[in-house]
Amino acid sequence: MADMELEQKTAEVGKKEPEVKLDKNGKPKKTLKRELLEWVAALAAAVLITFVIRTFIFEPVRVDGDSMYPTLHHGEIMYVSKTSYGTSNIFGKYVTLGGNPERFDVVVCRYPDRGSTNFVKRVVGLPGDTIEIKGGYLYVNGELIPEKFLHERMNYDYGPYTVPEGNYFLMGDNRNNSNDSRSSRVGPVPRDMIVGHVEAVIWHDIPSTLEDANMKD
Repeated sequence: MADMELEQKTAEVGKKEPEVKLDKNGKPKKTLKRELLEWVAALAAAVLITFVIRTFIFEPVRVDGDSMYPTLHHGEIMYVSKTSYGTSNIFGKYVTLGGNPERFDVVVCRYPDRGSTNFVKRVVGLPGDTIEIKGGYLYVNGELIPEKFLHERMNYDYGPYTVPEGNYFLMGDNRNNSNDSRSSRVGPVPRDMIVGHVEAVIWHDIPSTLEDANMKD
């Protein structure tokens, strides 16, 4: 029995510990499997963070066209915030976030029957407002509203039109070159189709801001 115990101990002493490879800093090298798992975990975390930011905080949107000229120019990248209000597609269902748009906010929206295409317009009429344009000037509930941000005035009259509850009347600043709520094919835009509030331009080729264009009424 003593001889067997001696042989077992001798065999154990003779065994070598598994060789651990070290990197240049003296730390154990990661196996290929572990590196792949870490890359997958990092990628999944990045996708999740991006989803949360775009869904609940903000998303960048590119201006396509001149319907908001001179406030916004074709090709600019806008910062569209969802912290004050917005709408997000969460697992196939549109969910409204925060409060509601205010008059003259610039927003990104979608139109009925136009799928997921984004449009950028200005909120002119709130639910229950009566909108009318006479001689190129905007009247809301019978009151003349100054609009210093316009490039030129609308060249035909419109209304009066009362905005249904839960909807908003949107127009482009380039009034004579904008497909918006004045069109029977668009009409008033429901609250859950307003994607978010345009708060800033984060990239542009030429100087442009969301401030007034300093044009006289």
